[in-house]
Amino acid sequence: MARYFELMDDRRSEARWHLGSPVDEQGQEIDPWQFKEGKALELGCVPRFPLDVPGHALDYCWAAFSIPVVHARVVQLFERLNVQEVQFLPVRVEGHAEPYFILNALRLIRCIDDARCRRVAYWTPEDEQPGKVGEYRVVSGLRIDPGKAGGAHIFRPWGWPVALIVSEVLKQAMEAEGITGTRFVEV
Repeated sequence: MARYFELMDDRRSEARWHLGSPVDEQGQEIDPWQFKEGKALELGCVPRFPLDVPGHALDYCWAAFSIPVVHARVVQLFERLNVQEVQFLPVRVEGHAEPYFILNALRLIRCIDDARCRRVAYWTPEDEQPGKVGEYRVVSGLRIDPGKAGGAHIFRPWGWPVALIVSEVLKQAMEAEGITGTRFVEV
């Protein structure tokens, strides 16, 4: 059975950088939630990420709102592995000339295994959020049904797009490549 992992930012190092919210050329914030919708984007600008906390640059990190920002090394690895389910959007990181990108996963897959999660709750009519009724309100201890992932290498679970899921193959490749800033939690 295939194994999958939530790809997270390893926040344990105190010497590492922390990126803020993306802004456009005029310094206006860019909608951070669009990077969790599972669809290709045309931004019309090259976003800039300010450094909220200066420190060691990472190959993988979350900017504000858990936006995955990656170094060109990650892009090259995905290209070598022929991973198609992702879009890399060029960005600038304040004070760094190296090429960085927003990692935009292009698939949402209905795969959360409610029974195996620690806790799930859904929006109900009583919550007075009619547009969200029936969607996940809480997912803790995320577990997915690997059989529903369809062999995808990277995706977000439908209904809980704050999580970014990678295959074991992709996890092992990132570890072998020495990609910094990653933390993997089996789901």
